[in-house]
Amino acid sequence: MADDILIIQEVATYLKLNKKTAYRLVSEVKLPAFKGGGSWCFKRVDLEKSIEEQKQK
Repeated sequence: MADDILIIQEVATYLKLNKKTAYRLVSEVKLPAFKGGGSWCFKRVDLEKSIEEQKQK
């Protein structure tokens, strides 16, 4: 279940992005994220849903 929550570096690797690009996408509200302990965190299911939604456009 711990794998269901990702940190920014894991998201960048998962999406094959530079870490700075991942931060930029979060700041532009293009990636679903939340703050956890002062760091950006991501639910894997939310990322996958967001990807599917983008594919529909």
